[in-house]
Amino acid sequence: MRHLTADTHDLAPNPRKEELLRALERVRSHAARLEAAFDPPHATLTGKAVWTGPAARTFTEELTARRARLRALTRRIVEELEAEFMATPEKVDRSPAAR
Repeated sequence: MRHLTADTHDLAPNPRKEELLRALERVRSHAARLEAAFDPPHATLTGKAVWTGPAARTFTEELTARRARLRALTRRIVEELEAEFMATPEKVDRSPAAR
């Protein structure tokens, strides 16, 4: 009769965990580029008087808001993937064929 808990010999590295780690590394890399995408124009418009007036202020405010939204959404994607990774067990039962 088998025990209710798995014997350590019956456990193997979880391939899903490994896939999630690879995906998380890729997503973090893409997220960093996305988060920085609006930095150059934002720095240009907020750093010196390259364009002034009401239309310029409106545009800069919208750019700033979109930049913040992009960063927040990007962080949420990374956080959700990190949560999935953390919730995935390191080891799983070996398949019956591997025994």
